[in-house]
Amino acid sequence: MNPAHGARAVRRGEQPLLDSSLRRSVRIAAAKADAARPAPFPSTHHEQDHHMTAAATVRAEQTTELQIQNRTLEMQLLHESLARAHMQERLHEAEHQRLVTRVARARRLKQRAERASLRARKALAVALM
Repeated sequence: MNPAHGARAVRRGEQPLLDSSLRRSVRIAAAKADAARPAPFPSTHHEQDHHMTAAATVRAEQTTELQIQNRTLEMQLLHESLARAHMQERLHEAEHQRLVTRVARARRLKQRAERASLRARKALAVALM
């Protein structure tokens, strides 16, 4: 291109300047070529989106959002579940401790009753002799 003719020199990697009518005709030709070219046939069932409608896409997004909300709720309820399990464990420990205390007390009462019975038999034997 000769700068004397009014066209500017085109550097490497740049597009030459085109007038608006030429640009418009190039765009129209490219659009016609794209429209004439058939869409490639999907090779797998997963690529076919004839079942995917806008409603199905929205449902999929809603399902994803609900899964995220459920996961968030589960994470929030995790502390509550842990606290409930901890309280249940503490209740079991307390019940076990009460049972142990009851058994120990019953053993002491039994030993005291046996000692009292032994003293009474000794006193009776002394009285009869």
